[in-house]
Amino acid sequence: MATRDQLREMLSIRPFVPFVIKMASGGIFTVRHPELASCNVNGRSLWVHDEAGTHLVEMLLVEVMEPAMSSANPEGNGP
Repeated sequence: MATRDQLREMLSIRPFVPFVIKMASGGIFTVRHPELASCNVNGRSLWVHDEAGTHLVEMLLVEVMEPAMSSANPEGNGP
């Protein structure tokens, strides 16, 4: 279970580092900007905004929040 304080810590890192939220169900949300995630005052709910829309998540169902792995472009732009 993740906590409100863990989310705030991930959002306050400077420079910001994109991170993933992994759910107990196996779902994954990527937070690419600090303004794209927030939690309510009591820390029970989390809102994540991404390309698919806005997601309301129960913090009890969050398994882990960790920095997103930077993936190399498989097609590549160079030689």
